[in-house]
Amino acid sequence: MLGPVILAASRSDRMRRLISAAPVTKQVVDRFIPGETVDDIVPIIEDLTAKGLELTMDVVGEDITTPEQATAARDAYLELIDRLKDLDLGEKVEMSVKLSMFGQALPGGHELALANVRPVVEAAAAIGTTVTLDAEDHTTLDSMFAIHEELRKDFPQTGCVIQAYLFRTEADARRLADAGSRVRLVKGAYKEPAEVAYQQKHEIDKAYVRILRILMEGEGYPMIGSHDPRLITIAQELARRAGRKLDEYEFQMLYGIRSEEHLRLAAEGHRMRVYTAYGTDWYGYFMRRLAEKPANLRFFLRSMVSKG
Repeated sequence: MLGPVILAASRSDRMRRLISAAPVTKQVVDRFIPGETVDDIVPIIEDLTAKGLELTMDVVGEDITTPEQATAARDAYLELIDRLKDLDLGEKVEMSVKLSMFGQALPGGHELALANVRPVVEAAAAIGTTVTLDAEDHTTLDSMFAIHEELRKDFPQTGCVIQAYLFRTEADARRLADAGSRVRLVKGAYKEPAEVAYQQKHEIDKAYVRILRILMEGEGYPMIGSHDPRLITIAQELARRAGRKLDEYEFQMLYGIRSEEHLRLAAEGHRMRVYTAYGTDWYGYFMRRLAEKPANLRFFLRSMVSKG
């Protein structure tokens, strides 16, 4: 019930100011966002990869309003890639990008976002890794999929994200599940109307399983974005039925959530990738993490109460 309220708050400047000013906020945010700069995040990358985990890196901050901010977002990713080159980790560390951060919502946004993201994809390929295009609200998806298709002409390893709660996603999954594709399936973390998306958890879960079956039975590379123990078990069974080896799919979970499960899956031989965000414009990302799971909200509220 609280999810839609929290998602609405994620777009509220008043709530942004209130939560950002709360003394306890930073220590709670640090659970999900372990740094603000590349220098902060490099030790995290080294630590997690040394434990047998892989990462996908997200520079937070999709709510931009000027082309200059879009250029700055591009440059932030290029800075990250330059540092990753020195670590020589290859595909163990990839990037996740939101096209809104690259100017998608600005005038001429489709072309602007493509122009800004292409150098990032090129630079990632040059160091042996890749980029996944994150899904945002349903109004942005046609543009995202078109940019994904364009990038794959030169960089076929470019991935994308699909969201189980949208009615359109089963058809998108069938189209995307071809040889060489990389598709992350998530439940969805934006407030969407009943005209385009399932609203009840059980409906979303059932859709997730249907779509995951399509991906597992296809010729691409499925990426299971979920912390749900039941869905993880189902994913393993679907992979077994489809005859997939352990390196022919991967699990993805958020930094700071079920960290022991990350290590357990990796120890069993699964590819386990940790979605790790960093940066100063953390508010929207943080609020979606609270909306996704009641336990995250309880953790935040307990911290606020305990600190008075």
